[in-house]
Amino acid sequence: MKLAATLQRPGKGAEALQFQPAGDALKAGAAIGEPHLFDIRFSASSPAGAQEFTFSKEEGKIELGKEQIAAAGIVLKTAGAMKMNSSLQLPGEIRFNEDRTAHVVPQVAGIVESVSANLGQKVKKGQVLAVISSSAVSEQRSELLNAEQRLALARSAYQREKHLWEQKISAEQDYLQAQASLRESEVAVRNARQKLRAIGATGSSAGAAGSLNRYEIRAPFDGVVVEKHLGLGEAVREDANVFLISDLPSVWAEIVVSPKDMRAVRVGGQAVVRATAFDFSAGGRISYVGALIGEQTRTAKAHVVLPNPDDSWRPGLFVSVEIVGDETQAAVAVAADAIQSVDGKSVVFVRVPGGFAAQEVETGRSDGRFVEIRSGLEAGAEYAAAGSFAIKAELGKGSAEHSH
Repeated sequence: MKLAATLQRPGKGAEALQFQPAGDALKAGAAIGEPHLFDIRFSASSPAGAQEFTFSKEEGKIELGKEQIAAAGIVLKTAGAMKMNSSLQLPGEIRFNEDRTAHVVPQVAGIVESVSANLGQKVKKGQVLAVISSSAVSEQRSELLNAEQRLALARSAYQREKHLWEQKISAEQDYLQAQASLRESEVAVRNARQKLRAIGATGSSAGAAGSLNRYEIRAPFDGVVVEKHLGLGEAVREDANVFLISDLPSVWAEIVVSPKDMRAVRVGGQAVVRATAFDFSAGGRISYVGALIGEQTRTAKAHVVLPNPDDSWRPGLFVSVEIVGDETQAAVAVAADAIQSVDGKSVVFVRVPGGFAAQEVETGRSDGRFVEIRSGLEAGAEYAAAGSFAIKAELGKGSAEHSH
């Protein structure tokens, strides 16, 4: 006698069963594992003839009618091949774009005479933020004034000696000496101007009384005053951080990357940043990935540059950052909401006549919307893409009743 049998489970292909002789009978080579929801088609042949019959088992079936499925909001879809972008979710925080943020320092010590910029105020490049009275600036402007006066005298003397020498009235030595004095005076003026330029101060201009010690602190670029650390009459040092200016139309999402995720986070990669406190998201690109792992945190930092035209992204805001990976082809994929955990195993609820069956699956990559199925489910299987939690609840009720 010959016996052939095929096992058919919901959502899976047919599987041949093997039998071994055991005396006058045939014995299956292995026990059939859970779930015990299947059909076995037997085909037996002998000299007396051939016969076929089917054995069905429905243990673990969740019975739900069409009306119940509709009432529970269960949506059915068909598993199949799909192009997916693998993704990685990482925590982050909005930070100032340090490429467009400046700590403004006076560069000279002095006393604050006036402050024209306030916290939160938008300023333009070159706009005066504050004025301080500085003896150092006064000394350098006085040096420039003296150098300019000496230059004027040297230029006059040079013109006179040049004329006399050309007229053969004076000696060439006197002309050359006047020329050297002119060059020295020009160098002195250039040096005095460079000293003032180095600290961001202007020249003496008209040299009006009381203006030599005036030093104006100006905005380095268009931005917003986010910090202010000076007041009227206050003495400030040359290295004091008196203002923090940031160009908020562009910010950073700073993310924390563990060593195991470093290969997925690359400069130039795409990312989607979502606020955790409210419903808002935006796309950006990774501009920086730290080369060092922190000794204390054992993580690296990365930055995503975000456009911020309406100031929705505020520094200090916590965000979730989705790193979008390369597009790949999955042979079988299902909706992410279809995956449920039952007894510590990932399952998909497959449609069977009169209800659903929990089918154990091995999952792979995910793009947040769909999940790759590596094994346990074949393309073409109909499954619960949405509302699968309601089916899981029904399965739990059935298990509780069965235990009683």
